[in-house]
Amino acid sequence: MRKRYAYKMELRQNIKIAVDAIVFGYKENSLNVLLIKQKFGVLKDQWALVGGFVKDGETLSTAVNRELAEEAGIKVSYLEQLYTFGDDVNRDPRFQVISVAYFALVNSTKLVVKADTDAEDAQWFPMHNLPQLAFDHSVILEAAKQRLKNKLSYQPIGFDLLPKEFLFSELENLYCTILEKEIDRRNFRKKILSFGIVEETEKFGSKKNGRPAKLFKFNKLKYNKLTKEGFFFEIYFA
Repeated sequence: MRKRYAYKMELRQNIKIAVDAIVFGYKENSLNVLLIKQKFGVLKDQWALVGGFVKDGETLSTAVNRELAEEAGIKVSYLEQLYTFGDDVNRDPRFQVISVAYFALVNSTKLVVKADTDAEDAQWFPMHNLPQLAFDHSVILEAAKQRLKNKLSYQPIGFDLLPKEFLFSELENLYCTILEKEIDRRNFRKKILSFGIVEETEKFGSKKNGRPAKLFKFNKLKYNKLTKEGFFFEIYFA
C-alpha cells in the first residue's frame, strides 16, 4: 500500500485551464462575433476569441466574466457553457491548455467595446467575413454557431440580440440570418404570438416606404415561466 501511495504522489500535471467567450451580436441582418487582437507572445497581432487563463481559486464563470471586462470592456447578461476543448493537446503552441468555452448573446448596438490588458484591439466581425483565428478558435466558433442554430430550432432564444423594442420583421430576419434559411414567416408569427412571449406595443417603427409597422417587445417573465414548465418551439421553413 505504501508503494502504491508513493507512486501516486509522484504524478505531476502541467496543464493550464482557460476560458474562452464567443460573444454574438446582430446588426443590419448580420450575425457578428467579438474578437480581440493579441498584444503579446508568439501569437502577437493575431485575432482570437475573448479569453484567458483561470486564476488559482477562481471559478470558471468568474474567470470568463473577468476576461470579458478586462479584454473587451463589456459585461454580458446571457452566458451559456458550450463545450470543453482539450482533445487536441497541441491546440496552444505554448503548452497544454484545456479551454472551457462559453457563448453569449448581446445587443451589440448598445455595447461599447474597448481593448485592455493583453488585447491590442477589440472589434466586431461578421460571421461571413472573419480573419484567420489563433489557436483552435475557428473550431470553437463553429461549434458555438451550430449550438445557436440548434437552440433556435426548438427554443425561442435570441431576443438578447435585438433592441428592447423591435419590428416583428426584424425578429424574423434574425432567425433567417442565423438559421441561414428562409422561414415560414406566417407560421412563425402565429406561433410566437400564441406563446405570449412577444407583445405588441403602441409604438411604431420608422419606415421609409409604406405604412409604419408597430414595435414589439419581449416578455421575459412569460418566457422564463414557459421555459421552467417546458415547451416546444418548432420552426417551419419556406
